Amino acid sequence: MKHQSEEKITLKDYLGTDLYAKLRAKKSALEAEEKRKKAEEEARKREEQRQREKNKTFEELLNESNLDWRKFKE
Repeated sequence: MKHQSEEKITLKDYLGTDLYAKLRAKKSALEAEEKRKKAEEEARKREEQRQREKNKTFEELLNESNLDWRKFKE
């Protein structure tokens, strides 16, 4: 039976503080890189959407319009 006064052994204890610090730094760097890539992907998708909107034909714009010509007919 273990005594409650014993400290819990953690991964940090097994690896040593230097290696643990390096792993934490690497994790932070990878998370930052992932966040940067996600932001770039979002910006790329927004730009593609903007280009698609810009290059629509008159027919596509007319079909997307909710205007009804019958309302304007005399």
